[in-house]
Amino acid sequence: MSIAAIILAAGASRRMGRNKMLVELDGESLVRRAVRQAIAADLQPVVVVVGHEPNAIRAELAGLACDFAINPDYAGPTSTSLHRGLEALPTIVDAAVVILADMPFVTEAMLRALASGARATPAPLVVSRYDGVFAPPLLFRRELFPELVAWHGEGCGRQVVVRHRDEAVVLDWPADALRDIDTPEDLAALADG
Repeated sequence: MSIAAIILAAGASRRMGRNKMLVELDGESLVRRAVRQAIAADLQPVVVVVGHEPNAIRAELAGLACDFAINPDYAGPTSTSLHRGLEALPTIVDAAVVILADMPFVTEAMLRALASGARATPAPLVVSRYDGVFAPPLLFRRELFPELVAWHGEGCGRQVVVRHRDEAVVLDWPADALRDIDTPEDLAALADG
């Protein structure tokens, strides 16, 4: 089973005041950390969707085995980036794990567990749940790609997850792993804690 990664890293980072993909945590940028985790989890290909400052993101990921998809509408809803990532996948890909690069506590082990869940069952999706909250990373089989492409909005395909929740494999993770970095305060809180 061929399982790819789509890493959403296109946003303008308005609340951060600078490109949060390039913000470092423990000496590594958020986008590099996300790509490295996906590669380590044997997801391939790894497609990074860029939009805001694409050349800076490409330079930051030099030396890592990843492909890029450009989202010219990066100021629009999340769905525009997800659509560009799905379009960039080769037809041999059976499923894709959607990852948000600003969630630094998503681990290689979590990504591997999503892939293992997909290989162990015919379920159309494998979802992450954090203390009752469904959030990325999320694995979608190819059969759901048309629904994802038809969907428009925020939330990494949330409506598709809701529609198929009864068929999903659900993996529970600690609530702390859900933390993301959107503002300078988020970053400061991680540094303090």
